[in-house]
Amino acid sequence: MGRIFEKRKHSIFKTAAQNSKLYSKYSKQLYVAAKNGVPDPEANPVLRSLVEKAKRDNVPSHVIDKAIQKAAGTGGEDFQPVRYEGFGPGGALVIVDCLTDNNTRTISEIRSCFSKAGAKLAGNGSVVMSFDHLAVLSFKGDNEEKVLEAMFAVDVAVEDVESKEGAITVFVPPAEFYKAKTALLEAFPGLELEVQEITFLPQATKTLSAEELASFEKFLAMLNDCDDVQEIYHNVAVP
Repeated sequence: MGRIFEKRKHSIFKTAAQNSKLYSKYSKQLYVAAKNGVPDPEANPVLRSLVEKAKRDNVPSHVIDKAIQKAAGTGGEDFQPVRYEGFGPGGALVIVDCLTDNNTRTISEIRSCFSKAGAKLAGNGSVVMSFDHLAVLSFKGDNEEKVLEAMFAVDVAVEDVESKEGAITVFVPPAEFYKAKTALLEAFPGLELEVQEITFLPQATKTLSAEELASFEKFLAMLNDCDDVQEIYHNVAVP
C-alpha cells in the first residue's frame, strides 16, 4: 500500500507541476494579448482566440480572468517576445519562442539547455528559413469545395487545403488567420475547430536514431522546464 501511495503521490505532484507550467504559459500570453490590445475578448480577436485555446486546454476561468484583469490595471510586467534558433541533438532544427521580462535570464537559461544537450544556438534566420510560418485551421468534414468558396469569398490567400480521413485542414498566411476563421464559422454554422493556431511547419522532417531521439526528448524537456519558453518548433519526425 505504501509503494502504491508513493507512486500515486509522484503522479499527483507531476500533474500539478505540469498544470502550473501550463497556467503560467497562458497567463503570460493572455496578459500580453490584453495589454497590447484591449482587455476585452469580444473586442480583441487575438485575446479571444487565446481564451478559447486556454479553455480547450482546461485552464481554469479564474486563471484566465486574473491575467486579463491584471493587464487592465496600470503598470505590471513588460513581457517581450524573443525567439531563439538552433541545432539540437542529431542536427535537429529547433525554434524556441519565449516571453520574457529579463532577456539576460532567458538567454542564459536557453543557452544552458543547448549546452547540456550538446546542441548549438544559431543566428536569427538561419533555422526559421527551413520552416513555413502558417495559420492552421482543422475540423471534421469533407466538403473541400465549400471551404475554398468561403475563403475566396473574403479574399483569403489560401496556401493549401487538405482533406484526409474525414478532416479538412486549411493553411493560410498568419495575417489572415482571423479572417479565415470567421469565414469558416459563417460558412459552417456550429463548426468546431479542432486545430486553430499559428505555427511553424518544417519544410522537411528529420528522422533520428533511437539514441539521438532519446537525447532530443531530454533536450525538449529541459526547454519546457524554462518558465519563459512558450512554444517549441522542430523538424524531428517523432514516432
